[in-house]
Amino acid sequence: MSDKITIKLIDGERRTRAAQAIHRVPDDWVVTIAPPTRTLDQNSMLWPLLQDIARAQPMGRKHTPDDWKSIMMSACGWECQFQEGLDGRPFPLGFRSSQMTKAQFSNLIEFILAFAADHNIPLSDPQERRAA
Repeated sequence: MSDKITIKLIDGERRTRAAQAIHRVPDDWVVTIAPPTRTLDQNSMLWPLLQDIARAQPMGRKHTPDDWKSIMMSACGWECQFQEGLDGRPFPLGFRSSQMTKAQFSNLIEFILAFAADHNIPLSDPQERRAA
């Protein structure tokens, strides 16, 4: 038996396969049932938005898109701690966006869109964002 089994519960057949797997594994294995994480479409939308914000430098703040992602996640209530890197720049520790559920990621994107609107940040075309 492999070290890990992951089954996405998208239909009855997959649910049956998951139940069978539970009966096959030895005692002391752990089962985790979790909501789906962010989608590839959501992730591909995020980075062009963050690039638009980084280019605009709202409030005179010059940050990389990755820094803006952490700033936005923190503003949405997800804990991010920053440490100083070897180059003196801060880098985030803690919660990662790859662990966010679809709903959490949607909330993050909505927050970023509202932030951009509140700060009059011109955003690239949504279809260009999807293609990027």
